[in-house]
Amino acid sequence: MEEAVAGCVALLGTATDADWEKATAGRLEWSCRDTAEHIAGDLISYAGQLAGRARDAYVPFDITFDDGTDNSGALEVIRTTGVLLAAAIRTTPREVRAFHPFPFRSANREGFAAMGTAEVLLHTHDIAEGLGLNYQPGPELAEFVLTRIFPHVRPGASPWLTLLWATGRGELPGRPPVTAWRWHNNLVHDTDRLTLQGITPASATDLVGGGDGGFEWIEGGPYEGTREASTFLLKAYQSGVHRPEFGVFTLVRREDGRAVGGLGFHGAPDEEGRVEVGYDLAAGARGHGYATEALRALSAWALARDDVRTVFATIERDNLASQAVVTRAGFRKVSEEGAEGELAYELSR
Repeated sequence: MEEAVAGCVALLGTATDADWEKATAGRLEWSCRDTAEHIAGDLISYAGQLAGRARDAYVPFDITFDDGTDNSGALEVIRTTGVLLAAAIRTTPREVRAFHPFPFRSANREGFAAMGTAEVLLHTHDIAEGLGLNYQPGPELAEFVLTRIFPHVRPGASPWLTLLWATGRGELPGRPPVTAWRWHNNLVHDTDRLTLQGITPASATDLVGGGDGGFEWIEGGPYEGTREASTFLLKAYQSGVHRPEFGVFTLVRREDGRAVGGLGFHGAPDEEGRVEVGYDLAAGARGHGYATEALRALSAWALARDDVRTVFATIERDNLASQAVVTRAGFRKVSEEGAEGELAYELSR
């Protein structure tokens, strides 16, 4: 985010003699001046949400430029609000979430960093178009945004052009124009002892590569099943069929903020409303009922939706512990499947 702000200030600083009031910002209805003020307003608003730990609404304040502020002054406000948001991100604990309406009514510090970066990149592009400037941010900045808050968008050869297309600012061969869009912060489900935190494509990439996915794990985690599930998530993302709400979730203990396992869907529900679920726990977390608690919560959420009628799981015959988990979560055994005699369990509404 700091890099995006620095690039914005550097580029627009070459055009402070232009009339920002008369120039329209790209495809927007705002002037370049209004758009610059909007950037600053978003950055300070996001800082306020995180610093104030806003839970249910935006903190009720806004920012406006003082009368007489010239274009150089406007850029100084953008630079300063960027510093304030960066400070809020750095000092906010990993587990804190603050209100943002789209689409699941909250975001963590990484989500706010991605949203702030998106605002700066996209609106710098808009202003640059209005002023006749060439703006080409580094691909890693656009990729940072796409892999965190655009998990529903199939990646393209150019992250920057993909981001412009995804936000209705450009075209991509073979893809229809975008006329309406929203970004997607990760979904989180709460239980008594856990938070089920949706894994983003960025986290999945790190997990597949042997990293921690941005989570602090107990000893022995993440277990291999979570890494394998992240591989499937990435394949769906790269194919453009990933639906984040039917993705993979990390199970994080409320008491210490440490991850203990993974739980998630094998994909979106089929035409009959059936969706498969799987889970694993690090060895040190087993025997405490975490998997059952998480499975109950995720299954209840799924079955409350109109597009899900049945949640099912297939379990190896000799995996008695996993069979006990689904049984305690209310699933019933319905059949034996496959050459290895896997057991099928399901929960329906």
